[in-house]
Amino acid sequence: MAKYLAQIVVMGMQVVGRAFTRALRQEFAASKVAAEARGRAGTESAAVSSLSGISLQEAQQILNVSKLTPEEIQKVVRAKERLDQEMEIQSKTHKPKEETTQT
Repeated sequence: MAKYLAQIVVMGMQVVGRAFTRALRQEFAASKVAAEARGRAGTESAAVSSLSGISLQEAQQILNVSKLTPEEIQKVVRAKERLDQEMEIQSKTHKPKEETTQT
């Protein structure tokens, strides 16, 4: 009786093992197809993320931009230019005060 029970357990483990192996192979194949579909654009995007230190998703969240359209990006560029101008104005305004306190 124990011999038959052991054979059933072994056969069950073999069936589960084969199913698991088949599922892994399918997942690997699907992952490979998806990676090839992303192609070079995905590689370039990853490289840019690495260089800039920020991912595309993080940048979109910070700027509250959901779609990459020229109009949305142009708004962001104009907003940065405006902030740069304001920082320049503030630095000019604060510079004389710093110079008078140092002398």
